[in-house]
Amino acid sequence: MTEAVLFGILLVMAVAIARMRDLFAAAMLFGIFSLVSASLFTLMDAVDVAFTEAAVGAGISTVLILGTLSLTDRRERQQPLRALPFVVVILTGATLLYGTMDMPAYGDPHAPVHNDLTAEFIQGTESKIHVPNVVTGVLASYRGYDTFGETTVIFAAAVGVMILLGGWRKDEDEAESPS
Repeated sequence: MTEAVLFGILLVMAVAIARMRDLFAAAMLFGIFSLVSASLFTLMDAVDVAFTEAAVGAGISTVLILGTLSLTDRRERQQPLRALPFVVVILTGATLLYGTMDMPAYGDPHAPVHNDLTAEFIQGTESKIHVPNVVTGVLASYRGYDTFGETTVIFAAAVGVMILLGGWRKDEDEAESPS
């Protein structure tokens, strides 16, 4: 029930963000959206995903957006309505919804994700990876590519922040230096 309430809040916030013309307010709502998403992931027992969402979505992304807003206007300029992006979004959403029709119900203990590899992970972790702790073995080896991907995203976001902030200081230094 709590998941449904949080998901409803996310939907309302997404519509509000899309309709907003004040970019600073939209950036702040985007940060709150990420925190609510992280809360939803925590309730769904995906704490690692929640932590990444909180760090990247609510933290670094919000800082990047605010840094970008410091270099641009605060309000969005009205642009002519274009139908093609709207059609692409509708088709992509319909395709994603169609793709989820065959998925098992949320929390179904007989879902393939719970049956195929669980026994192999539990029985084979110590012999294949030589780590006695199953959780450590799964996170360190089986999910190594996923963890590497998350690390790459965080690194790229940090480099982006450093470039934004570094470039901003450079302009100030040039303005202060005598010609």
